[in-house]
Amino acid sequence: MSTNQTFSEKHLPFVEQELVSFINKHTTNEQLKESMLYSVNAGGKRIRPQLLLAAVSSFHKTVGTGAYQTAAALEMVHTYSLIHDDLPAMDDDDLRRGKPTNHKVYGEATAILAGDALLTMAFQLLSMAQVEMEPKLLLLQLFSKAAGAEGMVSGQAADMQAENKQISVKELAGIHEDKTGKLIEYALISGGILANQPTEVLEMLQTLAGHLGLAFQIRDDLLDVTSTTELLGKETQRDAQLNKSTYPGLLGLAEAKLALDEELIAAERTIDRLQQTVSAFEPMYLKELVKVFYL
Repeated sequence: MSTNQTFSEKHLPFVEQELVSFINKHTTNEQLKESMLYSVNAGGKRIRPQLLLAAVSSFHKTVGTGAYQTAAALEMVHTYSLIHDDLPAMDDDDLRRGKPTNHKVYGEATAILAGDALLTMAFQLLSMAQVEMEPKLLLLQLFSKAAGAEGMVSGQAADMQAENKQISVKELAGIHEDKTGKLIEYALISGGILANQPTEVLEMLQTLAGHLGLAFQIRDDLLDVTSTTELLGKETQRDAQLNKSTYPGLLGLAEAKLALDEELIAAERTIDRLQQTVSAFEPMYLKELVKVFYL
């Protein structure tokens, strides 16, 4: 059993508990609740919560209820984004994590509302989290920025606007820095905030997140071309069907794989610099998570 499995098995059940119990307690419409829980419980690696909790642990801070609640709020926003991404008006996907997408089970209207509810509930949960008021206010401000019109939503809009257009690798990276990277950035920076780290360290975590965010997207693009629906749990070759620019499409498979490796090597070097900068930093948890991003 790897260190990452041990860490995940120890901590992720508490995140799952926060997710499910908060939705159950604070959702009054039963069909809406069922739809929300359908997507929340559909599986997934919980990469963002893991990064957040690993960042807290890396600085030898206790991972407590406040961290689990923050991680759960982050996963709510990620899940909402998947529900809305899959809608006919956006990527029009029928399969997510090996199961029919939310709108295929509950209809488009309920799926939209389930996404809306998860988004707003995430901020409700974070506002009620067991975190001191000053860092909590900062966490809420950064969360709004990462999830909204300066972050993920802006990236989603740019991604759709780039369909059927030829864009550069630099432009593609800019789209995914927002669409994918901002929530990964929030995961690591919020972990650093919960661990009471100074600005210098938060900036290094931001650099780490930048490399991981791009790596995540390059890997996702590669898997869309090289994997199967059965292994991936969602339809493959969708980027080509939607005429999206991708790293393999712009660079070719070999160069895209090289770009992925370069981002992950840079991520590992950033973790090494964190270890050199912070005497009480344990790199093991984050380095184990970097391995998840390799093909």
